[in-house]
Amino acid sequence: MGFLKRLWGYIKTLFRSTAESAMDPAIEIEQAINEARKRDQDLRNQAAKVVAHRAQIESKLEKAADDVGEAREMAKQAIMKAEQSKSDGDTEAMEKWMRTAQSLAMKLQASENNLNTLKGQYETAVTQAERAKEAVSQNAMRVQELAAKRMELLGSLEAAKMQESVNKAMESLSVTVDDEMPSLEKIEDKIEARKAEAMAHAELREATPEGAEAELREAINIAQADAKLDELKAELGLTG
Repeated sequence: MGFLKRLWGYIKTLFRSTAESAMDPAIEIEQAINEARKRDQDLRNQAAKVVAHRAQIESKLEKAADDVGEAREMAKQAIMKAEQSKSDGDTEAMEKWMRTAQSLAMKLQASENNLNTLKGQYETAVTQAERAKEAVSQNAMRVQELAAKRMELLGSLEAAKMQESVNKAMESLSVTVDDEMPSLEKIEDKIEARKAEAMAHAELREATPEGAEAELREAINIAQADAKLDELKAELGLTG
């Protein structure tokens, strides 16, 4: 079981390394920047929800403050009417307004409690919204850095491709010079071989009667040429 597990791990590692080496770097760069942009958009969407929640709490907080102010004012008015009814000796009206004031006081208390709760929620929402905006800002800068890095990497990739092309051309030239074109040493050997063959033919020709006859004729021609030169010198008065 342990051997099969190690074998499977080896196969996965081998497949991953083979797949990675087969991938085009340009495609990998585009995938990386696209993934970063997708994460950035997801982060913006989540941050927008956090900021929107803060805005909702703020709206509820304003309404709760208005409710507190209204309940407080109405409770005061009910107390004043109860006091006025008491002064007028109207016991029934006084009791009515006192019950109303009590009810409004309970409403005021509930409104104040709700307001305090919303204040705590709002403080938390403000902190969360600020953190969300900071995260969006930092991630946006990161995406810009990746975009700039993308341009740099693509430039390096093009330079690498150009160098690879030049290397292949040089290898092709080297193969052509080494394997296809004759070297100077080979040319020299061919010339020496032809020269030696010509000299051999000449040596063999001299060993034949035809060769001896040709040599004799050449000697006669030289002698005649020397005599002719002596004759010309005599005519010019140059004889010794």
